[in-house]
Amino acid sequence: MAIDKELLEILACPKCKGDIQLNEKGDGLICPKCKLLYRIEDDIPIMLIEEATPIK
Repeated sequence: MAIDKELLEILACPKCKGDIQLNEKGDGLICPKCKLLYRIEDDIPIMLIEEATPIK
């Protein structure tokens, strides 16, 4: 896993401020409430709402 567990615990969705979780591939963070995927590039989460991808 590229992202540190401690970092994952303190990160929150920038839109709803809710909890996020690592996706199955390990290349993005998912907010289940907003149904958004925030990608991870070079071990850095891109936590910008306008850069997030909607998920079903």
